[in-house]
Amino acid sequence: MGRVTLTCRRSVLRAGAGAAGAAVTGALATGCGAGAGSPAPVPSLPAPPAAPRPAPAPHRFPGLPVQITRGPRDRPRVALTFHGQGDPAIAKAVLAEAERAGARLTVLAVGSWLDAHPALARRILDGGHDLGNHTQRHLTISAMGEREAYAEISGCADRLRRLTGSIGTWFRPSRTQYATPLVQRLARRAGYPHVLSYDVDSLDFTSPGAPAVTRKIAGEIRNGSVVSLHLGYADTVTALPALLDELDRRGLRAVTTTELLTR
Repeated sequence: MGRVTLTCRRSVLRAGAGAAGAAVTGALATGCGAGAGSPAPVPSLPAPPAAPRPAPAPHRFPGLPVQITRGPRDRPRVALTFHGQGDPAIAKAVLAEAERAGARLTVLAVGSWLDAHPALARRILDGGHDLGNHTQRHLTISAMGEREAYAEISGCADRLRRLTGSIGTWFRPSRTQYATPLVQRLARRAGYPHVLSYDVDSLDFTSPGAPAVTRKIAGEIRNGSVVSLHLGYADTVTALPALLDELDRRGLRAVTTTELLTR
């Protein structure tokens, strides 16, 4: 202990002289001696935040066709699927309204929309919803050649992977209800075993007013239905509470498409 103290004093005396140097020497020597054999505790640093879990990957459903338009008709479940594009404030309002009612959605995101609003990918997943691919630019994919169409699918898949660790659970072609055989093949090449279509079109993108959106869906929806809606239209947000109440009245539960198809 004495040896450590003397070493500490010598180093300080070399740094200063006179009364001021002696005062500093004494203070540092005391601190040096007190620490010998009993080191001062090192403050603990907060643990780094855990990395978010990668999003679910596409799931293959044996026995189901490549192009899926609906789920089983023998269970009271439906899938509300949304084209992911438009004002992010409207998108957040749709998600919040669904979560308030305990509903889970499927969002097929446009890649350019994710480029502009990357935080929405994790917001969708954190709400318990499915997140999928709706092409990179939302153009008429059925009119494209093989190379351009594949670039649209893989471009959005790359963005989803970068943001979430997965290419998303579903692929839906842009500006068409049904994928052509070519688009189905390209989707499989990109990693999607199935292409997601729908059997109920809300027509909310025509902005017919919230009551019309609710009536259109309520008049056609039944067990296993997959409904097409959009995140970017105010009518959709306004219609959602009444729609969810109607589903509840009928005993229909709004689940993700993955849940709809899982036995």
